[in-house]
Order: sequence, then structure tokens, then C-alpha cells
Amino acid sequence: MASQAPKCSAFAHFFGKLVIRLSGWKVTGEAPDARDMMIVAAPHTSNWDAILLLGAAYTLNLRINWLVKNNLFVPVLGSILRYFGGVPVERSRNTNMVQRLVDEISNGTGTALVVPPAGTRGYTDHWKSGFYRIALAADIPVVCGFLDYDKKIAGLGPSFRLTGNVTEDMDRLRAFYEPITGRYPALKSRIVLREELEELEGQESRDADKS
Repeated sequence: MASQAPKCSAFAHFFGKLVIRLSGWKVTGEAPDARDMMIVAAPHTSNWDAILLLGAAYTLNLRINWLVKNNLFVPVLGSILRYFGGVPVERSRNTNMVQRLVDEISNGTGTALVVPPAGTRGYTDHWKSGFYRIALAADIPVVCGFLDYDKKIAGLGPSFRLTGNVTEDMDRLRAFYEPITGRYPALKSRIVLREELEELEGQESRDADKS
């Protein structure tokens, strides 16, 4: 059965192949046979990641959506961002973004949402859990999107549906992403959710109370 993944335009496909060829990278993998999906983008350590990500996705003939700060959606630039899949988000206040995106995915015609769970190009001691909560609530597969600067390979790795067991699901992601090298290896964020850290701290506190 042919993949139901959202397809990019012919121009975007040409643009993606051009970007990858000029950069000297290779693209591997394929989108899962699913209308909707959450693509994890990691490691994220450079502004170049966005360009290579678009190039890889379009080379694979995949139309993607990615979150962009709403203040960048000014005339002309906003139109360009939307053409390339940008979705405006307001981060300055609580807008229940997770539920909004779940609703948009459920009511849409096909969404491949790309989220860099580190949330920043700099080092962080944990990933943000938004990607996890969206994928779990929308019941869509998580796809391991990657950029390996050491091997100059970009693409899509394995995909799977979340179980709701955070540690078990994150162990699968850690096993895939640990060997992958970002543009700036020292800025590669720790692959763990804050919820896992809080649970570990809680368990250590409980163990201390018993001793």
C-alpha cells in the first residue's frame, strides 16, 4: 500500500534535492505509511539544521510543518514561512498549544509535524515533553528524524507509536540518537524528559526516607 504521508510540491521536491546536492549530504529513510506523524528533529545545535531538514524532507517528497515564533510572520517573510510549512505559535503566554496542535492534526488532511525537543540550539539538561504529549494524545507515530554531521547523512530513522510508558519510549529514542553527532557536539542536549528526572528524584527521596 502506498504511503499516505503528506506529499510536498514538485518545486519543493526539486528545491530539497538541490539543497542536499549542493551541501554534499546524503538522504536516507522513508516516511511511515501514515497520514499524520510526529517527526523528532535531533540533535539540534545549529541554524543550518533547519535548511538541511527541509532539504532532506523535500528530497523524500514529504511535506512537513514546523513551529515558528509568531512575531516572524510579517509581510513577505510570513508568506515564505507558511509556504515552507511554518506554523505560527505564541510562546509568550499559555495558549494550550499542545491541545491546539492535537486538534489541528485530528481535523487536518495530513500533517508531518517536526519538533526539535531540545527547544534550543544550545545545550539543555533535558528535552521538552511537548512532542511526546502531542503524539500520545493524537495517537500518531513518532519518527526519528536526524542530521548526522559526522557522516553527513540526513533522513528518517525508525518510527513507532508511544506506549505511554515514558521511560520505555524514551529508551527507544535514546538508543537511536545517542550515536548521532550534531554540528556542535558539545551543544547536544541530554536525551531525557524532565518528567523522568522528576520521577528519579522522587524515587531517590523515597529511598532516602526508608533508610
